[in-house]
Amino acid sequence: MPHITADDGVKLHYEEAGTGIPILFVHEFAGDCRSFEPQLRYFARRYRCVAFNARGYPPSDVPREAERYSQERARDDIRAVMDALAIDKAHVVGLSMGGFAVLHFGFTYPERARSLVIAGCGYGAEREQRQKFQEESEAWAKRFATLGMKEAGATYAQGPTRVQFQNKDPRGWREFAAQLAEHSSEGAALTQRGVQKRRPSLYDLVDKMKAITAPTLIMTGDEDWPCLEPGILMKRTIPTAALVVMGNAGHAINLEEPALFNQHLADLFHAADLGKWPVRDPRAISSAILGAGER
Repeated sequence: MPHITADDGVKLHYEEAGTGIPILFVHEFAGDCRSFEPQLRYFARRYRCVAFNARGYPPSDVPREAERYSQERARDDIRAVMDALAIDKAHVVGLSMGGFAVLHFGFTYPERARSLVIAGCGYGAEREQRQKFQEESEAWAKRFATLGMKEAGATYAQGPTRVQFQNKDPRGWREFAAQLAEHSSEGAALTQRGVQKRRPSLYDLVDKMKAITAPTLIMTGDEDWPCLEPGILMKRTIPTAALVVMGNAGHAINLEEPALFNQHLADLFHAADLGKWPVRDPRAISSAILGAGER
């Protein structure tokens, strides 16, 4: 199986399809590179598409040292994949855990991004939810480590922002749940503790987000409750950001509504590559409700 080697020696499995301008896909906690199959099949017709498994997700390596899992590692693994595949700049697409990594990539390595897609990003971001999120992350880490992926994953796959997918597309949801059950329980526990639990709040990253210049698309489902207000925060803060809220949708929007998800991405990529993606007019931000009025 093809793999690249990250800066610290961890091997990361990747899949590639198509030729052209590169798109790099970064998966969520409950997914892996297979989660982006509807996107690879669609965009590989015109683009060079790459998806990779994060560390802790076989056939990528599962390092046993907790310090080798962090938000910074997740961010730098994106760069490592691009470097190894000789990709100078790419459209970088991330969902949930992958969305956080893409956001951090965008303000750390701005010269490497043709555009950024930050989808389903926000879990644990709100300050009043921080302690609760960290406690739940630790509890899930223990479940994965003690019960194993088959049992713990079955419960995780039916969370409050997953049932939308289950109800809408039972066949697709069963495939998602079956793939989740194949994950490494050790890797899942280490990822929960090292990446999820310890990542900084989006509300502490406002100044860094203000500096993002790449065309950016924020996406969330309207029933992905932990991501709604953080999505608005990113829209307000990133001057190149557009916000898409997908109706009657949960967390895994790229699987739940693949055609609509792909169309929004295609519009972003086309505009970004033509240099036509807008930067927000400063006049759009005002403390007034109805505007300044006449002078």
